[in-house]
Amino acid sequence: MSDTEIPQPDRVEGAPHPRETVRLFGQDRAEQDFLSAYTSGRLHHGWLITGPKGLGKATLAWRIARFLLATPESQDDGLFGAPPPPETLGIAPDHPVMRRTLALSEPGLFLLRRSWDDKAKRLKTQLTVDEVRKLKGFFTLSSAEGGRRVVIVDSMDELNVSAANAILKLLEEPPARTVLLMISHQPSRLLPTIRSRCRELRLGPLDPEDMARALGQAGAEVRTDEAQALSALAAGSVGAALRLLNHDGLKLYADLVRLLDTLPRLDRPRAIALGESTAGKANEPRLDLVLTLMDLVLARLARTGVTGKPPMPEAAPGEAAMLSRLAPDPATGRAWARIAQDAGDRARHARAVNVDPAALVLDMILQLHKVA
Repeated sequence: MSDTEIPQPDRVEGAPHPRETVRLFGQDRAEQDFLSAYTSGRLHHGWLITGPKGLGKATLAWRIARFLLATPESQDDGLFGAPPPPETLGIAPDHPVMRRTLALSEPGLFLLRRSWDDKAKRLKTQLTVDEVRKLKGFFTLSSAEGGRRVVIVDSMDELNVSAANAILKLLEEPPARTVLLMISHQPSRLLPTIRSRCRELRLGPLDPEDMARALGQAGAEVRTDEAQALSALAAGSVGAALRLLNHDGLKLYADLVRLLDTLPRLDRPRAIALGESTAGKANEPRLDLVLTLMDLVLARLARTGVTGKPPMPEAAPGEAAMLSRLAPDPATGRAWARIAQDAGDRARHARAVNVDPAALVLDMILQLHKVA
């Protein structure tokens, strides 16, 4: 398999790679926190960029990397005094660093991510210590160039134990003029000694307006109402929103809402049709999405009951009325929360033992029918 055909583990299907994404929407605070540290002379050698998947963590890492590689290190004031401090992480589109990073040919940058397993013909499931050891050669070669060196780790959650310990050693004894940008979706699972040696940049969910802008940049133009629904279903994650769009998730969620709206008189033909639409290997992505959306609608039912009002904005036509009818009080909200936990456990067990997808989905719907 050629390099151009190898899947990239740090890329969302149907979207540009983060290094190709020029603008970052909805994360001004994280950008400003890094710029403040940079302009005040407190540039830490290890930065942990955290938050749920799809918020733009990798895009921020690439913006920081390009900024550091393109911005000269501060020198003594020259003839005309010190230059004004930078106000943005963006660099000119025609800057040589921009061109080299797009081509993955920037000598001052090392991208650490899961590699391709030629024997198994798939991406490795973990980021191994063998990949981390390649940094030794990078530091040796790049030291001759002078200037800064940047390492992007995408992601820390995929490091095996040996690789995590190797990264820890780098944080304890960082090479000169080197900055590590480490992406983590679940930082609480990292070694405490790694977290304690890093500064954190935490990203938050995008609002509907920023969601629409980010999706537009990724080539997915959406209407305002679609952006609102996607923001609700994807919890402000652009990556999750793109996955919904790739698999017609908005329509699927609307179908699920209409099905639940038939409860307690379940529309069995519609339930059977939904289950059968997930059968077969080719429909595995649809099965994953159906299970995800079921978890989501159960969480929204539980929240409606506990808070006394449905989450807004609506993620599908008629959703608010359905949620209010099926979860009118805290007691029913707690019941939906319990079934959400049970249904999730049953789904994980069923997937592990290869239960027929259609039967799995229908069984979950029947469980919801029983509660209703």
